[in-house]
Amino acid sequence: MTIQAHIAALQESIPKDVTVVAVSKFHPSAMIREAYDSGQRIFGESRVQELVTKQQELPGDIQWHFIGSLQRNKVKQIAPFISLIHSLDSEKIMQEIDKQGAAHQRVIPCLLQLHIAEEETKSGFSPDECRSFLAKGTWRECSHVQIAGVMGMATFTENKTQLSAEFRL
Repeated sequence: MTIQAHIAALQESIPKDVTVVAVSKFHPSAMIREAYDSGQRIFGESRVQELVTKQQELPGDIQWHFIGSLQRNKVKQIAPFISLIHSLDSEKIMQEIDKQGAAHQRVIPCLLQLHIAEEETKSGFSPDECRSFLAKGTWRECSHVQIAGVMGMATFTENKTQLSAEFRL
């Protein structure tokens, strides 16, 4: 199935109000261009250098989402253009995003990443840590960070009972 056919089939199968983030990590710019030419405008990357390269090579109206673990020293590279960071998982990373947002005179939308999986390889706030983070309120001082929601990565399993349990908070 071609990328164009795959995107068309996906759009037919989902509700109209669902936003598709095409995970383009590890795929060459030519494949992303094909998806773009088929109408896809939101792409997710998990490696900063790969994201920066693709952002420079591809059309300017693409909305880039950062979907991986983000190191503080890499924030400045994506701050000028990133549409959404899916992995705000500490106060330190929030402060760096705020600093870089200020430097680029923009507010950077972020999702709080929750650690909901049984897998230790996944990262993020525990539900209790997230509640403490929100209650502490230092996020209110970060005027260049918009907390747009939460995200969590479930355990890689086909066990639907386990998956349902992990997404209950």
